[in-house]
Amino acid sequence: MSCLHFKRTGVLFALAAVSFLAPLGAADAKVTSTTFALHVNPPFRACVGQNAKAVAKVTRGGINDVLVLTLSGFKPNLDFDLFTIQQSNLLANGTVDPNFPGNFGLAWYQSDVRTDANGAGTATIRTILLDQIFGFDPAKNLAPTNTFHVGFWFNSPKDAAPCNFQGFTPFNGEHRAGPNAFISVPNPTTKLGPLCTDPNTTVVPARCHP
Repeated sequence: MSCLHFKRTGVLFALAAVSFLAPLGAADAKVTSTTFALHVNPPFRACVGQNAKAVAKVTRGGINDVLVLTLSGFKPNLDFDLFTIQQSNLLANGTVDPNFPGNFGLAWYQSDVRTDANGAGTATIRTILLDQIFGFDPAKNLAPTNTFHVGFWFNSPKDAAPCNFQGFTPFNGEHRAGPNAFISVPNPTTKLGPLCTDPNTTVVPARCHP
């Protein structure tokens, strides 16, 4: 626990001990919070609402981070499932990536989200998010893999049926969800998702400083 705390926030006595080696503030340059918009998956605009907006604010903490997702302008009484994911199907400008392989990569189920009678909703999660979120599975030869994007899926395929969606996806607890509704977009320079706030651009492709 103490090792993780040092990596994410620094330790005061350690900073004091090395202050003669580094300028004040150089030991901890991490941003304390970041706010970003999620973008509608264009084929399903009519099914979420023409004025639908989704914004995420993430605040860095000492041992974990807090993400607050705020929805407004949606159709009323819709259910969604919130995930952190490896890659987005959208380009930095919010248009569909023509080279998207159809696979969002590693995905972590984080929360349910519901809009009320006024088309508004909110969800809060507390976990490791900024710069360090990852998963791995040696049994599957899955190396540590970051999930720097945020997206949410229709919980019910029926809610997306008027937008010509058929079938289902695995993005809910029953593994019978609808399509992606909103998702974050990559940084146009680093190509990383918005949960990476400290990119290393000296390597290609860019990676995130943990």
